[in-house]
Amino acid sequence: MDRSGHEVVIVDRDPNAFSRASTRGVLTREFKGDQVVGNGTDADVLRRAGIEHADGFVAVTEGDNRNIMASQIAKHVFKVPHVVARIYDPERADAYEKLGLHTICPTIEGALHIQKVLLERESK
Repeated sequence: MDRSGHEVVIVDRDPNAFSRASTRGVLTREFKGDQVVGNGTDADVLRRAGIEHADGFVAVTEGDNRNIMASQIAKHVFKVPHVVARIYDPERADAYEKLGLHTICPTIEGALHIQKVLLERESK
């Protein structure tokens, strides 16, 4: 998103996460966005990150509950127009999708990709 010219702010509770991402080549020197240390479910932290002016919000922590909560705060409290939550549990992803929260479920996406690869190989 940053490379495409969008303003990006990354929020993480662990201040070392940014340097680890940099070491792995995920956050390179070309990254022009901001980095905010704090909890993405904390309204004050989200304000520091500029959520009041955000067009989009993505919650991709390792915890479904945190992603759901952060996304609900972004959508309902701060009225961010485009909100996406990564939810690992397929049943939860489906339930929250039905409640109007856009979800991405790597568990389902991964299974579909595996099926596609296997079926492509069968047909060869």
